[in-house]
Amino acid sequence: MQYGQDELEQRLVELETRLAFQEQALSDMSEALAEARLERTRTDALLQAVLADLRGLRGALYSDPGSEPPPPHY
Repeated sequence: MQYGQDELEQRLVELETRLAFQEQALSDMSEALAEARLERTRTDALLQAVLADLRGLRGALYSDPGSEPPPPHY
Protein backbone atom coordinates (compact mmCIF):
# COMPACT_ATOMS: atom_id res chain seq x y z
CA MET A 1 0.00 0.00 0.00
CA GLN A 2 1.54 3.24 -1.08
CA TYR A 3 0.69 6.67 0.19
CA GLY A 4 1.19 9.99 -1.49
CA GLN A 5 3.01 12.81 0.31
CA ASP A 6 -0.26 14.53 1.27
CA GLU A 7 -1.77 11.28 2.56
CA LEU A 8 1.33 10.54 4.65
CA GLU A 9 1.30 14.04 6.08
CA GLN A 10 -2.42 13.78 6.90
CA ARG A 11 -1.86 10.41 8.57
CA LEU A 12 1.05 11.80 10.58
CA VAL A 13 -1.05 14.76 11.75
CA GLU A 14 -3.84 12.38 12.77
CA LEU A 15 -1.43 10.18 14.75
CA GLU A 16 0.14 13.21 16.45
CA THR A 17 -3.34 14.45 17.39
CA ARG A 18 -4.27 11.08 18.85
CA LEU A 19 -1.01 11.00 20.80
CA ALA A 20 -1.66 14.46 22.22
CA PHE A 21 -5.13 13.42 23.41
CA GLN A 22 -3.74 10.23 24.95
CA GLU A 23 -1.01 12.16 26.75
CA GLN A 24 -3.62 14.55 28.14
CA ALA A 25 -5.85 11.68 29.23
CA LEU A 26 -2.89 9.99 30.93
CA SER A 27 -2.02 13.21 32.73
CA ASP A 28 -5.63 13.65 33.88
CA MET A 29 -5.76 10.07 35.17
CA SER A 30 -2.46 10.51 36.98
CA GLU A 31 -3.77 13.62 38.74
CA ALA A 32 -7.01 11.84 39.66
CA LEU A 33 -5.06 8.90 41.07
CA ALA A 34 -2.87 11.22 43.15
CA GLU A 35 -5.97 12.95 44.53
CA ALA A 36 -7.62 9.60 45.32
CA ARG A 37 -4.51 8.44 47.18
CA LEU A 38 -4.44 11.65 49.19
CA GLU A 39 -8.12 11.30 50.03
CA ARG A 40 -7.57 7.69 51.11
CA THR A 41 -4.72 8.77 53.37
CA ARG A 42 -6.97 11.38 55.00
CA THR A 43 -9.80 8.87 55.35
CA ASP A 44 -7.50 6.27 56.91
CA ALA A 45 -6.21 8.84 59.42
CA LEU A 46 -9.76 9.87 60.30
CA LEU A 47 -10.83 6.25 60.74
CA GLN A 48 -7.88 5.57 63.05
CA ALA A 49 -8.76 8.64 65.13
CA VAL A 50 -12.40 7.56 65.41
CA LEU A 51 -11.39 4.03 66.42
CA ALA A 52 -9.02 5.40 69.07
CA ASP A 53 -11.81 7.62 70.43
CA LEU A 54 -14.17 4.64 70.51
CA ARG A 55 -11.64 2.53 72.38
CA GLY A 56 -11.16 5.37 74.86
CA LEU A 57 -14.89 5.75 75.37
CA ARG A 58 -15.33 2.02 75.90
CA GLY A 59 -12.45 2.02 78.36
CA ALA A 60 -13.91 4.95 80.27
CA LEU A 61 -17.38 3.46 80.25
CA TYR A 62 -16.30 0.09 81.62
CA SER A 63 -13.54 1.29 83.95
CA ASP A 64 -16.08 1.61 86.75
CA PRO A 65 -15.58 -1.44 89.03
CA GLY A 66 -19.32 -2.16 89.20
CA SER A 67 -19.92 -2.17 85.44
CA GLU A 68 -19.65 -5.19 83.22
CA PRO A 69 -17.95 -5.27 79.82
CA PRO A 70 -20.15 -5.67 76.79
CA PRO A 71 -20.98 -9.16 75.58
CA PRO A 72 -18.50 -10.63 73.05
CA HIS A 73 -20.87 -10.17 70.12
CA TYR A 74 -20.73 -6.36 70.50
